[in-house]
Amino acid sequence: MATAVALAATACGPQKAESTGSASTAPSSPAAGATPEASPSTDDKPAASPSASPSASASPSASPSPTVKQIMANGDDSEQVRELQARLKQLKLMSVAPTGFYGTKTTSAVKSFQSKNGLNPTGSVDEATWKKIQNATKKPTADELRPPAVNEADAPDPRCMEGRVMCISKESRTLAWMIDGKVVSTMDVRFGSENTPTREGVFNVGWKAKDWTSTIYHTPMPYAMFFSGGQAVHYSADFAARGYAGASHGCVNVRDKAKLSALFDQVQVGDKVVVYW
Repeated sequence: MATAVALAATACGPQKAESTGSASTAPSSPAAGATPEASPSTDDKPAASPSASPSASASPSASPSPTVKQIMANGDDSEQVRELQARLKQLKLMSVAPTGFYGTKTTSAVKSFQSKNGLNPTGSVDEATWKKIQNATKKPTADELRPPAVNEADAPDPRCMEGRVMCISKESRTLAWMIDGKVVSTMDVRFGSENTPTREGVFNVGWKAKDWTSTIYHTPMPYAMFFSGGQAVHYSADFAARGYAGASHGCVNVRDKAKLSALFDQVQVGDKVVVYW
């Protein structure tokens, strides 16, 4: 029994790039917009690259030029970054919800702001940039900092209208927790890639694990609720950081950890799961 449980949890984890470029890594649905997680990141921590030997890399041209002190820059992860992203969204320079992680999307948005405001477009936030962003925006509200859901849920599938159901739409990329036909909460989700698609159909929650790690990919799967073999609804830090620039290995990723934690406490083994277009 223990072996069966362990094997059931091995299907999920962040996607890794194929060693060749021939295989398609498009998402399983046009709506998912996902690509393997090893593709160029949007708001994820940059992958570490092999460091060159000192003799090979040292040259006069590679010497860093003097720069002003940065307040925030690529790779930072903080509540201040979340505020920055919310303010950039007010300026319509970012379209995704704040994550708190300073990645390439944030860098691009900051560069755009700097270029439009006569600042050196470094992509990092110094005191002058931060002051101008603050002056051009208002203090973000709680909902702006942590939107309840970025994607608008579509009409529930008819199979979701009775009982306790996690109603998961691939088209709107949302999970709606429903009880007797009423939506209790909604949250954004993403799915597997074309090569490891999230299965569609009607399932039931087989078992739950608040703290679980994929036995194949060795990646954390907090608040996992397994519904189809190794496929589960679970929190994904990668989804929270990169959004739809990544994909799972078939699981239903959720990026709002607080909302999923609340859902995990409500969902019971045996509750229905509907995954549909």
